[in-house]
Amino acid sequence: MLKALPLVGLALVLTACGGTSVQRMDEGSVKDVSGRWNDTDSRLVAEEMIADSLSRPWYGAAQAKLGKNPTVIVGSVKNQSQEHINTDTFVEDLQRSLINSGKVEFVASKGERGEVREERLDQDTNAEESTRKAHGQETGADFMLSGALNQIVDQEGGKAVVFYQTNLKMLDLKTNKIVWNGQKKLKKFVKRSKAGW
Repeated sequence: MLKALPLVGLALVLTACGGTSVQRMDEGSVKDVSGRWNDTDSRLVAEEMIADSLSRPWYGAAQAKLGKNPTVIVGSVKNQSQEHINTDTFVEDLQRSLINSGKVEFVASKGERGEVREERLDQDTNAEESTRKAHGQETGADFMLSGALNQIVDQEGGKAVVFYQTNLKMLDLKTNKIVWNGQKKLKKFVKRSKAGW
């Protein structure tokens, strides 16, 4: 029994030393650990696609026709890949890029509008009349951006080429015309010690 005590103590020390390690990173830094879609992919794809969209002929034509910057809303972006991708973060990146461009007016999403409408109903009952916000004063969008994320994985053993294709379309809400169709492709070569795909 006494001979086993040093071994137990050594095991406890080794277990304590093998704990979790955390290193803080700058949010803009790039660290691709798994080869899957990540925050950097989301941000860069959103920025590039919005910059491309706003440089195309539809934008100048809409500005001339409306006499002002067009009003845009982001609709759904579907995840058609094999991975679990939180498209909400990608939609937020798209919205941020659109708003920060200064080239479009932007309206809230369907879910956000529902919350604002509930607040206006509450104001009808509880807010002082001079501070109440009237119903029926919302700005309607001129265009809707929507799309899908797709993926193809070519895998053999512990190696894989992971291909992502993001397709976005800008739709004229009055006519249903597609005024812009954008596409961004990403390709990653991933090597893993074990075939865990």
